[in-house]
Amino acid sequence: MKLTVSLAQIDIAFGQPAKNFAKIEQFVKQAADQKADMVIFPEMWNTGYDLIRLADIADANGDQTKHVLAALARKYNIMVHGGSVSTKRDGKFYNSTYIFDKDGTEIANYDKVHLFGLMAEDDYLTAGNRKDRFEINGVAATSVICYDIRFPEWLRTQSLTDSRIIFVPAEWPTPRLEQWRKLLAARAIENQSFVVGVNRVGSDPDNRFGGSSVVYDPLGKELLRLNDREQLQTITFDSSQTDKVRGSMPVFEDRRPDLYE
Repeated sequence: MKLTVSLAQIDIAFGQPAKNFAKIEQFVKQAADQKADMVIFPEMWNTGYDLIRLADIADANGDQTKHVLAALARKYNIMVHGGSVSTKRDGKFYNSTYIFDKDGTEIANYDKVHLFGLMAEDDYLTAGNRKDRFEINGVAATSVICYDIRFPEWLRTQSLTDSRIIFVPAEWPTPRLEQWRKLLAARAIENQSFVVGVNRVGSDPDNRFGGSSVVYDPLGKELLRLNDREQLQTITFDSSQTDKVRGSMPVFEDRRPDLYE
């Protein structure tokens, strides 16, 4: 199955949800014009890491995000992977992903499981506790968020849902971009999956973000890498490559989970 995915590598206005919501339609439209099956955004694109103001600016129950992304999916007849946004539910704050099909129906959601202390997530956010699974044109896929990729056991757990593609929205600072690329390539190789990583560009008061959004195939080959500018790039790949790779080296069949705990 050939799939076409657009990576929306955007800058984020720090702590300004209205400004960020106002800019995303142009990227959805551009992806639809390029005949993409799905467009994916970076991490925490509604607020950035303005964590101390989450009580005022986080999206209550994700309602605004869900309303806007569902409407854009319907309007442009494209699946929308909402990257992630800051949300508040039941008095707690989360780093949340929402995914919509072409009809604007929410088909998956996910809360970041591993909270990143170096950007104070663990001081403000609540960790998620479950994996997700969805399909893009019948191909099984899953999502994690940024720091999650440093935990290979979690991505293996996700991949055991028969996933063929791992989507990774991120706000990964520039000084560690080499690690970003190496970790994503490793996750692709060990899970024999395509990996689509979408990072932001620009800066906030404490960090610079250098983009370098990437796509890796199940052998870890880099198929696409963006530079450090705000942009949208579209790529088509054949998801059936995962079956060929897994068939030639049956890593999943050779696992010894009885020894892993």
